Amino acid sequence: MSINRDSRSEFYSNGDVGSRENCETTPLLQNGTVQTRATGASFASSVFNLMNAIMGSGILGLAYAMASTGVVGFCILLVLVSSLAAYSIHLLLKLCDQTGINSYEDLGEKALHKPGKVMVGIAIVAQNIGAMSSYLFILKSELPAAICSFLSSENTGHAWYADGRLLLILVTVCVVLPLAMLPKIGFLGYTSSLSFFFILYFTIVVVVKKWSIPCPLPHNETTLTGTFQVSNTSDSECTPKLFIMSTRSAYAIPTMAFSFLCHTAILPIYCELERPSKTRMQNVSNIGIGLSFLLYFISALFGYLTFYGHVESELLLGYKTYLPRDIMVMTVRVAILLSVLLTVPLIHFPARKAVILLLFGGRAFSWWIHIISTLIILSVVLILATFVPDIRTVFGVVGSTTSSCLLFVFPGVFYLKISDRCLKSIDSVGALLLVILGVIMGVISLSVIIVTWITNS
Repeated sequence: MSINRDSRSEFYSNGDVGSRENCETTPLLQNGTVQTRATGASFASSVFNLMNAIMGSGILGLAYAMASTGVVGFCILLVLVSSLAAYSIHLLLKLCDQTGINSYEDLGEKALHKPGKVMVGIAIVAQNIGAMSSYLFILKSELPAAICSFLSSENTGHAWYADGRLLLILVTVCVVLPLAMLPKIGFLGYTSSLSFFFILYFTIVVVVKKWSIPCPLPHNETTLTGTFQVSNTSDSECTPKLFIMSTRSAYAIPTMAFSFLCHTAILPIYCELERPSKTRMQNVSNIGIGLSFLLYFISALFGYLTFYGHVESELLLGYKTYLPRDIMVMTVRVAILLSVLLTVPLIHFPARKAVILLLFGGRAFSWWIHIISTLIILSVVLILATFVPDIRTVFGVVGSTTSSCLLFVFPGVFYLKISDRCLKSIDSVGALLLVILGVIMGVISLSVIIVTWITNS
């Protein structure tokens, strides 16, 4: 989003940045724009850049994660995932200082040779495709509601613009595709920072609107004598649950992993940092993750306390039902849609570049390859967004696979292979535990999700 910033972070990872010694003069990719480092980024701007790389579409699914695990259970898991994310960043920074490498793919090549670089590249492409799918899913679900909320007519349910799939196809063909076709889309980089403030505004709206929707939740019911409101929940359901364990809980950790993924942005941000040092960059990451944690927790908590057990997997959908014409909800919906619409081409840019590098290496630019790869990637993303019935599916599958690898498994494996200390240091033991935890959480979550699909079908 950054609605996640979860995948827009990839813009920092797809250039051959070179060694730490060359950071002063090497052009860096930032949000799709090549920039030359002159005096370096300040501490505060580096924190903002990192938060911009973290925050994203995952924030829309965290209230559902809290409803699936309980308030205390959610807090424990969120602290665990954010702490592991900070520790894996610590390992990446140590590897950067040891090897002089500041590219995630190159670390993979250093640790596991060519297969390592290919695995990281595939994970980044899959992560980006998942992120783009989540953004287009938001367009599919929110665009019809946004249009209907601005129209005064009550009979909009059967209008063509109430069909989210049709609108998604139109917007993708007319807006996203032309922007994605551009060989350079640096001018869209400014929307990345703008999207962060949209996320901040979204959090404020979630807090404010907690008191606008009563509990038990009302819904309209029509009889022969007229229309009246009845309760959709019982009074007991208006009490927050501290711990919940169900099959829905399997989506919690993948959604959190999806939400905290920023690791491909860490090393280039480190390279751009003014007076760079590992301690200084670690402080940047700790503050960035801490502030992101705060925004995530506030939005999830107040989203859960608004709808309780009836939280939608995409939080804004709940407001469509109970506050269809609320001005603040309408404006935040438009803000999120604009952010999503301009972010998808940005995420597509590094995904396409990674695909071309994996398949064709460093060959000269070709319009045929550029156009065909753009069409194929967007087609895959559009198919996923069109036919996936629930955004939690995107968060669950991508979060338990590629996000877990990039967040937990790869940093631990790379550290063990490159440092080669045979578990004689605390960090070596920590790296091993990080790998084990990442594999266990990913496998268990994905297994439960697959079993749930089979059972429901």
